[in-house]
Amino acid sequence: MKPVRALLALSITAAVIGLAGCDRSPTPDTERETATGTATAEETADQFIARVNDEFMEMYPQLTAAQWLSSTYINDDSQLLSAKANERYLAQLNSWIEQSKRFEGQQMSAETARSIQLLKLATAMPAPTDPAKLAELTQIVTRMEGLYGSGTYCTDPADESTCRQLGELEDVLRNNRDYDAQLEAWRGWHTISPPMRKDYTRFVELVNLGADEMGFADAGEMWRSAYDMSPVEIAAETDRLWSQVKPLYEQLHCYTRTRLTARYGDKAQVAGGMLPAHLLGNMWQQDWGNLWDVVAPYEGAGSLDITGALESRYQQIHAQKLAQHTGDRDPATLAQIEQDAQEAAARQMTKRAEDFYVSLGLTKLPDSYWENTQFIKPRDRDVVCHASAWDMNMRGDVRTKMCIKPNEEDFTTIYHELGHVYYYLAYNDLPPLFQAGAHDGFHEAIGDTIVLAMTPKYLESIELVDAQQQSEEALINAQMRMALAKIAFLPFGLMIDRWRWGVFDGSIEPGEYNQAWWDLKAKYQGVAPVEARGEEFFDPGSKYHVPGNTPYTRYFLAHVLQFQFYKSLCDAAGYTGPLHQCSFYGNKAAGAKLQAMLSKGASQPWQATLKELTGGEKMDASAVLEYFGPLQEWLVQQNEGQTCGWQPSATAAAPAEEPTAEEPAGKPIPNQG
Repeated sequence: MKPVRALLALSITAAVIGLAGCDRSPTPDTERETATGTATAEETADQFIARVNDEFMEMYPQLTAAQWLSSTYINDDSQLLSAKANERYLAQLNSWIEQSKRFEGQQMSAETARSIQLLKLATAMPAPTDPAKLAELTQIVTRMEGLYGSGTYCTDPADESTCRQLGELEDVLRNNRDYDAQLEAWRGWHTISPPMRKDYTRFVELVNLGADEMGFADAGEMWRSAYDMSPVEIAAETDRLWSQVKPLYEQLHCYTRTRLTARYGDKAQVAGGMLPAHLLGNMWQQDWGNLWDVVAPYEGAGSLDITGALESRYQQIHAQKLAQHTGDRDPATLAQIEQDAQEAAARQMTKRAEDFYVSLGLTKLPDSYWENTQFIKPRDRDVVCHASAWDMNMRGDVRTKMCIKPNEEDFTTIYHELGHVYYYLAYNDLPPLFQAGAHDGFHEAIGDTIVLAMTPKYLESIELVDAQQQSEEALINAQMRMALAKIAFLPFGLMIDRWRWGVFDGSIEPGEYNQAWWDLKAKYQGVAPVEARGEEFFDPGSKYHVPGNTPYTRYFLAHVLQFQFYKSLCDAAGYTGPLHQCSFYGNKAAGAKLQAMLSKGASQPWQATLKELTGGEKMDASAVLEYFGPLQEWLVQQNEGQTCGWQPSATAAAPAEEPTAEEPAGKPIPNQG
């Protein structure tokens, strides 16, 4: 899945633009010093927000530079700089929030009132006001991300050649169909997270303390308060949307279970009819696209071998660079040639994604993007490979951070990340406090809306696939490919924050973190491990967004909104055929409507922005069902006679082994390199 993006696109603070309002009364001082300016008693609310916007703009690049360095050069020094930058920033946010309380009940412009509301309700990491606890919080989150980014699994810790990081372990799940090899790779990555458990437990205590100081029951309630509706309403809204799409997911789950059983026999059978966690082609079971060779409905029909085409292009680039080097070909030289070829291929893939946005009438990416972006994993250092998009200064210095490989998953991820980048560029003219998505799900939905428009005909037009045969079999194949990414994701997008909401409100206690994680995966996804996972493990930490503290409901909402957006842009383009066949590539009318929405940022409630694009104020999954109508009908036919669904109560766990207070849970794998 895709990253840290949203307002600040930061791997740790995750869309922090302010801290929620507290019930502490401001001090009666005539003047109040801040990190970058002075508040006076004569200052009006409008003047206050103008000052906050100026101060925010001034300090923002210092924070993003430290975060970028921490993510692209992982070492103790960069983590210290990142933690200190976060500490200064959160202290300033606390100061702004306290100052804002002076204006409650006063007359002010509508723009200022919304700015204060956003300042109070848009944080993902509520920080305690106690300086020592604030410093502790920033150190913890920086340390957890460092553990994730440098996470390494070694079959023999004494032999560096046996050590693999996430990308290599993901390759096993993607390409290797050996049952035991997949299980070993899946187990291996999950060894990197037990050392986070003690830190995460303390992290929860600290952010809950910060939320309490600001008048919230816990950090989860704060997260749910940032949607222009009450926390109870947004929770109910996600339940309603899930109820719309759950029947389609159940049919896909049933079909996939049948095909896995055909491939692996009894070893693919999990109690309760659930799917084995390590056999779904993805470390977290959030995207089943890598199972194509197992679940393809019709072999060869409408062939969309995007990965094969991209790999072939990479091999051509590599051969050209190899031919250009006529000198010595020692191992170091060959490694450099390979890296140069990887970067050239990654840039070529990114240029292709940029072309889609430009075809709609949006501007080309600035030169600084191509100069500063991390396209591939460097050979000389640890980096966070998790894909993310960054707005470094709110003035056009935009970047992405990936470790791109020539495969379909990374290709579509680039289109997704550029959706964030073009959102940044569209609202960079707004005041800083309005430089965010209408809500965080909007930010995640933009790039995926473009991905939906990457139809077989579009892929054919850019010479990535052969001319497509128009047949029912080709249609079902194309829909299945999309469903393995879009529909398979939906329950995963829901369950991560369900887990965190429980952790934050105390209904999930530290001694049951892992059990609760797998209980929720069973309930929503119908997925289970093939072996007991007791409390000596911390499997939530194996997913970036947990140690990275990135709220996840946004991704669930985005997977609904993108189909609403897509349908509206198809309508704007004048398209009248079946929804799943629409591509608005090159259509300036669709592009103008998209740009108009992006430029609004967070300047108005998301319901108003949604209405301007779609004509309605409610998020609705009916466009999802319309898009996948042919596939759902086909799946029902294929599953006839099967007992679909699953029994979540069939999950089992080993006896809990609570970590001691002195030592982190598990045994860390030494970082190799």
